[in-house]
Amino acid sequence: MQDYPHRYKAAAQGGIEGIIDTSSPGLQNIAAMPPPEFDGPGDKWSPETMLVGAVANCFILTFRAVTRGAKFDWNSVTCEVTGILDRVDRVTQFTEFYIDVSLRLPEGGNTHKAHRLAERSEQVCLVTNSLTGKKILNIAVVHDA
Repeated sequence: MQDYPHRYKAAAQGGIEGIIDTSSPGLQNIAAMPPPEFDGPGDKWSPETMLVGAVANCFILTFRAVTRGAKFDWNSVTCEVTGILDRVDRVTQFTEFYIDVSLRLPEGGNTHKAHRLAERSEQVCLVTNSLTGKKILNIAVVHDA
């Protein structure tokens, strides 16, 4: 890992209407539009879905690092995040993030340790640590035969 601070660049370009072209050096561009809740078409990523997606991706990447450090074996993880956008004191903001994690362990895997490592992953995730909304973590563990 590189020394801190790390810097990340992204840019967006758009006209009066239509798609916003979102870019970052060396990455494939992403077309963005408002979500349906803000009268968008609902068929493109929006800033809201990108933020919620960042929570899900960061959880999985953090879980990988935490379990690697703990030498913990697992088969797969799914992370579904629901972000609640609301108005608080006349300010629109994400107030809650429901983080639903499903872990698949090898037969005989330690369920208790899997829960602890998932909880630790949520606690140290740099994206959720950067957000003010409440985080609600739900963990389901399944053992593969």
